[in-house]
Amino acid sequence: MSGSAELLDTLPGDKLRDIYRSMVTIREFEDRLYNLFLTETMPGTMHQYTGEEAVAAGVCAALRPDDYITSTHRGHGHAIGKGVSLSAMMAEMFAKATGCCGGMGGSMHLSDPAVGMLGATGIVGGGIPIATGAALSAQLRGSDQVAVSFFGDGAANEGAFHESLNQAGVWKLPVIYVCENNLYGFSVPFRVASSVPDIAVRAAGYGFPGVVVDGMDVLAVYAAAVQAVARARAGEGPTLLECKTYRYRGHSRFEKPNYRTDEELQAWQARDPIQRFEHQLCEGGVLSDAEPAQIRAAVRAKLEEAIAFARRSPEPSPDVALKYVFAEGNDALSP
Repeated sequence: MSGSAELLDTLPGDKLRDIYRSMVTIREFEDRLYNLFLTETMPGTMHQYTGEEAVAAGVCAALRPDDYITSTHRGHGHAIGKGVSLSAMMAEMFAKATGCCGGMGGSMHLSDPAVGMLGATGIVGGGIPIATGAALSAQLRGSDQVAVSFFGDGAANEGAFHESLNQAGVWKLPVIYVCENNLYGFSVPFRVASSVPDIAVRAAGYGFPGVVVDGMDVLAVYAAAVQAVARARAGEGPTLLECKTYRYRGHSRFEKPNYRTDEELQAWQARDPIQRFEHQLCEGGVLSDAEPAQIRAAVRAKLEEAIAFARRSPEPSPDVALKYVFAEGNDALSP
């Protein structure tokens, strides 16, 4: 697996800039959304990805547009990393008809199959079997597509996790399981919910590699993802990547994380993935001293455009309330 320094020397500058821009976009989106929930009428709640940007950006940078991902209740970063439109995402936050789910999904249920984002879900571990199924479909169709499932440490104790990994191992499916271990399943510390210190070791029981990655180092994540994707495309089967990371904010928008200390938070923020990568790029001459601020300004401008689009978009019509409850054209199911 290539190290960060080697990747800085070998990856094209445009690729490195794209990864950096993806991380900045995720952070800025979350920061803007945090304030919007204070000042605007937005339905429901949200679970923010702030601090974990290196995982989504690093993994998605190793994928093709036709590859698949499934996400979690904390899915904004994954959606952005896979290329879901910022305008469509923001409209979904406002529950507008122009949202990526027609205003019916909200923060926890973002999806856009056109870019391979098969959906986020509020069900813990719910996306794991879906990604496994997507990988099976790719295998049966003879394509070289891969599927990625993002999930948290809490989901690694769900039955769906173990059943999916077992089936993927048996059939050597082209799937990568990405565990974002941010140390807490809601308020439950990982250390008291697992008998092993690393979730990655569980892959050995299903016959494929498990890899522990520094989830605050985007190039380390990218390198591990590239290796896992290559293995999957070659028909060698799945990989379990455990990215050690940290969420800066509470479990959900209005939850106060009283179960952790300020010292712990500050220690993780001192390893901030965006600042770390930005320093590497500037030191390596990939970015000029002025470029980070320019990139942030451009991202913020796009976000303001997305917000304006969402505000002027129409509400969903009441007559579509049942549109997605029942399947249409189901004659094939008739006796």
